[in-house]
Amino acid sequence: MATSDDRRVRRTRAALREALVELVVERGYDRVTVRDVLDRADIGRSTFYAHYRDKDALFASCFEDLRDDLEREMRRLDGGRPGGTPGDPVRPLSVIFEHAYRHPRIYRAVGTTHLHQMIVEVMRDHLCTHDGLRLPVEVVAEYHAAALVGILGWWVRSGFPHAPVEMAGMIRELTSGGMTRATGSTPAA
Repeated sequence: MATSDDRRVRRTRAALREALVELVVERGYDRVTVRDVLDRADIGRSTFYAHYRDKDALFASCFEDLRDDLEREMRRLDGGRPGGTPGDPVRPLSVIFEHAYRHPRIYRAVGTTHLHQMIVEVMRDHLCTHDGLRLPVEVVAEYHAAALVGILGWWVRSGFPHAPVEMAGMIRELTSGGMTRATGSTPAA
C-alpha cells in the first residue's frame, strides 16, 4: 500500500512541477498563479496544498535534489565521508552545472535568480565550519554565489557550449585564489 501511495505522491508532484515549468515558459513566473498550475496539471486545490504551501514552494521543490547533492558534496570537501579523505573541490560546482544540464527547461524558464539564495545558504553553512575565515561569511558566500549564478546563467542562455565538468573547472580556476585567501587554506595542487 505504501508503495502505491509513494508512486501516487511522486506522480502528483511531478505533474505539478511540469505544469509550473510549462506555464513559466509560456507566461513568465510572475504571471502564473496556483490556479493556472492546478488547471494545467488537472489536480485539485486541496491536493496541491497537501503537498505545497504555495507556488514558491512548488518551484523550490524543483531544486530539492540539487540542494541535497550540493550539501553532501560540501561535507565531503572537509573529509566528512568514510575514511576522512577530502572530496574533490570541483565536485560541488559540477553538481550545480550537471543539474542545470539535466533540467534545462527549468533553468531556461526561470533563469537562475531563484538559485542564488540557495547557493548562498549552502556556502554560508559550509564556510561557517572554517576557523580563521578572514572575511565575513556573508560577504564571501554572496560574492561566490553571485559569480557562480552569473556564469551559470550565461552557460544556460548560450546553449551549454561546454560540458558541466569543464564549467566547474573554469569556475574553480577563476575563484580558487580568492577563496583560498578568504579561508586561509592552502591551494590544492
